[in-house]
Amino acid sequence: MSEEPRTMQPVDTTSARAPEDAPALVKKIGRTTYKVRVHFSQTSTETMSDKIKRMLKNEVRMLRNT
Repeated sequence: MSEEPRTMQPVDTTSARAPEDAPALVKKIGRTTYKVRVHFSQTSTETMSDKIKRMLKNEVRMLRNT
């Protein structure tokens, strides 16, 4: 099985930036440290449970189509 090369794509995060005091997940892989800040939309109408169900349904749908 061949692996596709992975490339880093620049992303504009200026409009979706989490505050500096937001919780963060930090993971070091090799010499690279990844810091992911967590934030939640104040205007969202979807619960976390609804979101997980939607994501699982989409994943199953994609697997069935392959």
